[in-house]
Amino acid sequence: RVAAQARPAPPLPALEQITDREREVLALVGAGLNNAQIAAELFITPLTAKTHVSRIMTKLMVRDRAQLVVLAYESGLVRPGWAGPASG
Repeated sequence: RVAAQARPAPPLPALEQITDREREVLALVGAGLNNAQIAAELFITPLTAKTHVSRIMTKLMVRDRAQLVVLAYESGLVRPGWAGPASG
């Protein structure tokens, strides 16, 4: 019920600094995936996933993955109740 009452996310100008691929990675971080899971989902190496996460953190000036998760929700990249990617 609470999620259904949430207002639309305001645009976050900071997200304009990241690439489309980094936006994909940010959404996956927001969904709770670790680097190995992100790598499998996007068909990249875990090191590449880690590099993307690190660059996103630098560009968005956040100190940890928890802040990335909050940002992913606040930006609307991830919504409450979203099951995330269908990886098995």
